[in-house]
Amino acid sequence: MKRLDDYWYSQNPIAWLLLPLAGLFCLISMLRKLCFKIGLFKSYQAPVPVIIVGNISVGGTGKTPLLIELCTQLKQKGFKPGVISRGYGGQAKQWPLAVNANSDVIETGDEPLLIAMRTQCPVVVGPDRVDDVNHLLKNFECNVILSDDGMQHYRLKRDAEIAVVDADRKFGNGFCLPAGPLRESLKKLNTVDMTILNGGRSDQIAFSIKADHCVSLIKQEQVKALSEFTGKQVHAIAGIGHPGRFFNMLKKMGVRCIEHAFNDHHNFSQNEICFDDELPVLMTEKDAVKCKNFKLSSHWYVPIDVELSDSAQKKFDQIIEQVCHG
Repeated sequence: MKRLDDYWYSQNPIAWLLLPLAGLFCLISMLRKLCFKIGLFKSYQAPVPVIIVGNISVGGTGKTPLLIELCTQLKQKGFKPGVISRGYGGQAKQWPLAVNANSDVIETGDEPLLIAMRTQCPVVVGPDRVDDVNHLLKNFECNVILSDDGMQHYRLKRDAEIAVVDADRKFGNGFCLPAGPLRESLKKLNTVDMTILNGGRSDQIAFSIKADHCVSLIKQEQVKALSEFTGKQVHAIAGIGHPGRFFNMLKKMGVRCIEHAFNDHHNFSQNEICFDDELPVLMTEKDAVKCKNFKLSSHWYVPIDVELSDSAQKKFDQIIEQVCHG
């Protein structure tokens, strides 16, 4: 049986049947946004700059690796960034929750833990972004806040918005939920400070994903070049918003993949990533944070970085200058 999101990337009878609900969703979204704009609903202005890195569609667009890159660049420029996140899938008993590299992924969710591990920046998760900001500023020293997603969380005012778009899937059939993948109208992109394409051309405001090595889940100090798997068959595991992007990246490097795609934020069991053969297993870094306590054999995760186009880097610099230097 197909999942609902299988119908989001084409014009089809199921999507058309859901159009009345999509219209209602869009109307509620616009009215809610209007209420914040005219002051009927109150918004909170943080005492430090807030940059939203999000999207207007459901599903993986690559915002997390882009946010990690922005964190890195801010630190290189002498700033002290902190990160807030919804912590999707996290099951903490109390919110907000501070995250560090040793946190329990069951409590935090996978993306916040990955961000904390990669950036070494303070990260706070919770369903209320305003509470997250206050907890972050009360307990950590930061002078700029990055929000992992939250573009539609209008209770928190923002100084800049970066919208990430998947260059392959773009906006699907162009319909709002539940008929399509859009969280709000495409007109939103006319108001953001930057729209950046994941997988776009070098002459566009875009970035590409790069990966050249993998790390053992058993011994973190053990590193292999990805090229060592060229021409070899592996089990490839991805529980991300767009698993095909990970599989295609490996295939372009000549890796022969037996693909195992899971839902985004999937909580793995050990049996799901262990197979009755001796083939190596390659998985995303986001998935690996949920599997580090398993008894594994030849399992490797693939760290990814982003490479910005010249125009994207220029836009990044402009936003940092405008927002952080004012």
